[in-house]
Amino acid sequence: MMRTIVRVDDSTISHTRRRQIMSCSVLLDDNAKPKSTSRAKQWTGEIENLYRFQQAGYRDELEYRQVKQAQIDRWPDTGFVKKLQRRDNTFYYYNRKRECEDREVHKVKVYAY
Repeated sequence: MMRTIVRVDDSTISHTRRRQIMSCSVLLDDNAKPKSTSRAKQWTGEIENLYRFQQAGYRDELEYRQVKQAQIDRWPDTGFVKKLQRRDNTFYYYNRKRECEDREVHKVKVYAY
């Protein structure tokens, strides 16, 4: 089991995000399954990346790492996902700027582990 330590300033993130960070730092093994799911309500950088993973056919970054076992390319200035490899080995390339429009935010699923 791989373990990651994350230090976060409590005043800068929401309760939900803090819970997800805490749970991901404990459960980063190969068989992690989501405990619950919800829909995104508003756009954030995290929602943008989830949108990109879900477009490529994955739940989130954790599932992508489990399936592909590869490093994720990110744009250095925004931190958004730059390139993902689908399960059929084709690639999705993403722009630096936001791609998840407001009308599509509610389609993004947020998984809690």
